[in-house]
Amino acid sequence: MEKILVWDIPTRVGHWLLVATFAVSYLSGDSETWRLVHVAAGSAMGAVLMFRVFWGMSGTRYARFSSFLFPPGQVFAYLASLLRGKPIHWVGHNPAGSYSIFVLLSLGLVVAGTGLAVYFEVGGDALERAHDVLSYAMLYIVGVHIAGVVVSSRMHRENLVLSMINGYKQGSRAEAIESNKKYWVLLLLGLAATASLLVLKS
Repeated sequence: MEKILVWDIPTRVGHWLLVATFAVSYLSGDSETWRLVHVAAGSAMGAVLMFRVFWGMSGTRYARFSSFLFPPGQVFAYLASLLRGKPIHWVGHNPAGSYSIFVLLSLGLVVAGTGLAVYFEVGGDALERAHDVLSYAMLYIVGVHIAGVVVSSRMHRENLVLSMINGYKQGSRAEAIESNKKYWVLLLLGLAATASLLVLKS
């Protein structure tokens, strides 16, 4: 086992952009003064998520959805290994974490979509309430995801937060990705900035 490159730059930048945009949009959600900041951050979050869907089909090995589409049996096996104190090591996303990622992606897209609809006065009070409820649900899943990262980091004795910063995890050389795909991050940043500006100018 050695340090190998697992997470490419667009995956890492997208992850932290999602953290930042969700945090800003959530914290500014109840303030009329910060309404435009809320909408701009939410729009950027939606753009980041749309890029992540694209990257999940065309990105590097561990960014692709196909690398972490696990059946329930593998999730239970992984959780059982944690309870036994002998966790199964996964180079990319582990089976339990993968489910929270899919839920976060789905919820995030719906939250961003309903938020834009409310901003443009589509759907009325019912949609606004749905947007609020879905936002709280997303916050809950974020909490579950963070707890999972903490537990997995301790059990595997591997800093998963640091790996999402520098891109490296433990594995064999054959399991490493070949490229950081760094230039694709320009598309990600461009989409996020454009989404925010279009909404602010509308």
